[in-house]
Formats: sequence, C-alpha cells, structure tokens
Amino acid sequence: MDPSNLEKQRQPEEPRYLDFRHLPDGTLRDGQPALNKFSSTLTNGHDFPGAQAMLYAAGVPSKEAMKTYPHVGVASVWWEGNPCNMHLLDLGKEIKANLLKDNMLAWQYNTIGVSDGITMGGEGMRFSLQTREIIADSIETVTCAQHHDACIAIPGCDKNMPGVIMAFARHNRPSIMVYGGSIQPGYSETLRRRINISTCFESHGAYMYQKLKSPDEGEYTPEQIMEDIERNACPGAGACGGMYTANTMSTSIEAMGLTLPNSSTTPATSPTKLRECAKAAAAIRTCMEQNITPRKLLTKASFENALVMMMALGGSTNAVLHLLAMANTAHVPLTLDDFQRVSNRIPFLADLAPSGRFVVADLFDIGGMPAVMKLLVAAHLLDGSIPTVTGKTLAENIAPYPSLPQDQTLIRPLHNPIKPTGHIEVLRGNLAPAGAVAKITGKEGTLFRGAARVFNKEHELDAALAAGRIPHGAPLVLIVRYEGPKGGPGMPEQLKASAAIMGAGLTNVALVTDGRYSGASHGFIVGHVCPEAAVGGPVAVVRDGDVITIDAVRNRIDMDVSDEEIARRLAEWVPPAMVVTRGVLAKYAKLVGDASHGAMTDLF
Repeated sequence: MDPSNLEKQRQPEEPRYLDFRHLPDGTLRDGQPALNKFSSTLTNGHDFPGAQAMLYAAGVPSKEAMKTYPHVGVASVWWEGNPCNMHLLDLGKEIKANLLKDNMLAWQYNTIGVSDGITMGGEGMRFSLQTREIIADSIETVTCAQHHDACIAIPGCDKNMPGVIMAFARHNRPSIMVYGGSIQPGYSETLRRRINISTCFESHGAYMYQKLKSPDEGEYTPEQIMEDIERNACPGAGACGGMYTANTMSTSIEAMGLTLPNSSTTPATSPTKLRECAKAAAAIRTCMEQNITPRKLLTKASFENALVMMMALGGSTNAVLHLLAMANTAHVPLTLDDFQRVSNRIPFLADLAPSGRFVVADLFDIGGMPAVMKLLVAAHLLDGSIPTVTGKTLAENIAPYPSLPQDQTLIRPLHNPIKPTGHIEVLRGNLAPAGAVAKITGKEGTLFRGAARVFNKEHELDAALAAGRIPHGAPLVLIVRYEGPKGGPGMPEQLKASAAIMGAGLTNVALVTDGRYSGASHGFIVGHVCPEAAVGGPVAVVRDGDVITIDAVRNRIDMDVSDEEIARRLAEWVPPAMVVTRGVLAKYAKLVGDASHGAMTDLF
C-alpha cells in the first residue's frame, strides 16, 4: 500500500437518501437543518410501511416522532466478563435516556469484545486483535443497514477504541466516542502498596524465579502473595489503569477531537462519567446540526495530535498499529516515519505505569487530559485549532479547565522530562527491512547486543521461563517468531513473557518478536518485526547464537549475518503449515495485511 496514493483512493461521500422535503445539501426546504437525513428514507411517506411498522413496534411513540426525530445508534462494546466492559450497558442507558429527552430516537445495541487481561499468554489471545475489525464491521453494519442518522459509541478495552473510530470513518455520519473510563488502582496487603493488572504478570515472573517476597520477609508465603494480588489487583469496573493500550487510545482520540473534554481520563466509576453521558446526547445534536462528520475531524493535523499525546504520555506500541489502521480507513496518509518524526521532537513527560508510579485515575485528580493539553497547546506542541465534536476547537474546549497544579509530580515539566524525546523508536535493518517498533523509555538504555535464543511460538518461551531456563548473565536476545498477524494468526500480545522477564529481574535480556506487546509491557522490547516470519521475513531464519544488535540511537536492528548468508537461508526456508484452516482466524490470516500498515483487513 502506497500512502501517497491514499488521496486518489478516497471514496466519494456517502449518497444522501433524501425525500421530497430535503434540498440537495441536506437541509429542509424551510431552511432548517434536517437531522433525519438517513432515517427519513424509511420514515417519510409510505414507501417503507413495513419498516415503519417494525419501528413503531420497537418503541417509536408517535407519528411526529416517526416523521421528524433523528435516529441515533448507541453502540456499546458491552459484555459481562471483563471489568473494562461490564459497565458499558449502563452508560449506554444513560445516553439513551438523555437522547429521548431531547426528541431523538435512540437505538441501543452491542458488539463483541475480548479481554486481553483474561486471554493473555493463552490461545484466546489470538482472537484479540481481529476483534478490532469485527467491532468496526458491526457498527458500520448496524449504522448503514438501519439508516441511523448518527452514532454514539461506548468502548472500554484495547481494540474497542480503534474499532469504533474505524467504523465512524467508514459510515461517516455524525459520531461521538464516550470512553468507558479506567479502573481505580488496587491495593495489596501482602506487598503493602498499590497494584494493578501488570503487577499480576510481573509478580508471576518473580514467583517463577523465587524472587517474590513481602516487605517483611517471611511474613507471607509466595502463594499467599500471589493470591492477594490476584484478588485485589482489579477492584471494579474500568479499563486497565496505567498508560496501557486502552488509555493510550482514549487519550489519543480525545486529542483528535472525537470525544468530549476529559472523556479519556474520567474514571469509570466517577459520577463525572455519567454527566458526560448526558453531555454527549446534547453534543450529538450539535454534530448533526452543524454536519460535523468523522472524516472532517480525522485529518493529518488531528493524527499529528494523537502522535504527540502518545509520545508525551508514554503510550503503548499497540497505538502504532491502531493509528495506522484508523488513518488508512479515513484515507489519511500516515506512515511509520511519522511516528519516528514526532517521537524525535516530543519529550516523554508522564510518570505513568507501566514504567512509572501513577495511574490514569491519579491524572484525573490533577486535572486530567484538559490540563495536559493546555500545557502542550501553550508550548505549541499540540494543535489547538483543530475542530471537535462540540463544534468548538480543541483550544476552546479546554479553555475553561484549570491548568496542572504547580505541586504535582505526575506530568514532568517540559524543561525536565523523563526523556527529552519520545519512547517509541521505529527500527529498520536486516532483521526488519520493513520496520519494527521498540518501546524505549530510557531506563533500559539505548543499545543492546546479545546472542539470539530462538523460539518459534510464545508458549515455547513461556515454558522456558517457567522452568527457569533463561539464565541471568550473558546478554541474550530472545526471538519469538511466527506470532505476526498471519503467523499467529492474530498477532498475540506477549505481556506474559515480557512481564515475567521484568519480574524475574532478567536485565540481561531483550525480547524481539513479529508479534506485539501489551501496553503494560516494558523493558528492552521490540515488536511488529516486518516482514513477519510466516511470509518469509528474515526473522524466520535467525539461528541460536546469531548476534543481534538493537540500536535505538541509529534506529537499527540487525543480525550479524551477511546478506548472502541471509539469502541462502531464506532460499532453504520452508513455510510452516497454517496453524488454523477454518473459522474466523483462518479468514483473518487470509485477509490481514502487515503490521507496518496497521494489520488491516480492508483491501485498497
């Protein structure tokens, strides 16, 4: 896919299905804006009497409502089995109630989700990334099939946010995202400190390497500590609390103008989140009246804002995949080089988990996203002039909010950042000719050189770690391959391995994969190696003992093997058989593109 051709490929605006009362620009003949541009196809006149009969049965209260009220889809990614999503149905009901009060017809529906925290390290994780496409497909399908005039989507977990924005870009009808909010931190009595989901995985690494202890050694057994962590890490509803993928995407999307102010940092259980639901109902009317559509907001300038926010807050490497996919869906040219360019100029400021001390609920307490954006707009690092779903600019939205308190320590001052440039590094070299993505916060150093230890699947490395077969001592570069979008299939996250390495204190180890990482992962980690092993990328022919150099200053990742030797090995390489041949993962593997273009299934 050549990003320079995206503008040529731009699809025409969706045709307007208007009746005799509308002018070609979508307004009514009396000059008032027509808010029921799409639903009027079904509800005006008597061309679709069956549709109107069904709508009356579904709850349309009167002829006036049938003929004049706009139809708004309320799309939540609700399901009960995950704290990130379990409260979203109730948020949707609050939004629906406020839409009905404002003479709009609200139709609530759900799409699917997968819990990364629950599936991490198991076969279920292969189903995670492809839910982004299913979510986008579901919301696009219902919106277009049911002739909805607008959409308010309520995501909660990692793939939810990019999925709903991709759907917005496809149907391009007035839309707002209401983030479900993040979880409060838990507390461990055995460790005597706050904990969160990443504590579970890192403690497991310490447990396997006999390093898990309470502050007063001997007070609790390792088993008691693990049970305490498992019981208390997630105290209620909300997405994982650090600057992991869910919060990375929500903060980035708020910086793009697609949510109301502070949506991304308002905790799930805060009364402010319910007040946001009421405001969203009023804001969607503004979007319809002013014809504020997603593709007017999804611009190169707004994506630039997303990248700035991602770097300043220390966001997840998954955001590279998701922002590329969102941009390509909206026909906005965005490449890996844009991430590196922004990372080179934006300082890393936020002392947030996984590498820092705080969680997003703490950020809310000191002013949340509006306060952070005020700092970055004032420094001319963030574009405050972009339009937003409120009908105002980003700068106008945040103007009434307070600035960051002088005594806070969560967001570092611009003159004293955690790292003077961003933590995301795009690497290329003979191991990853089409790119790889590293998360280097500065704590790990910027150069790593070690002998390769090769694993053909994540579970092989997990077994080696569980058995204590990855030793301290000489530098090792652990290679986990055949876990890319096609090879996984599904590009599973490898938090279980990366967290175990951190918990075990294996500072002599770097981890490289053609799969991806959770936003909770940290350490010297490189993912998204492209081309992936399953399609014959050089990572497929790395051998134990090959020396690997990862240079985050020169942005290189290379194996100490000649081009001729790599070519000889590739000529002898035999592609492995497909892991799955039927069902959703087989379809995904057949359609999905490479990680350097967002692992999309759309074909251009």
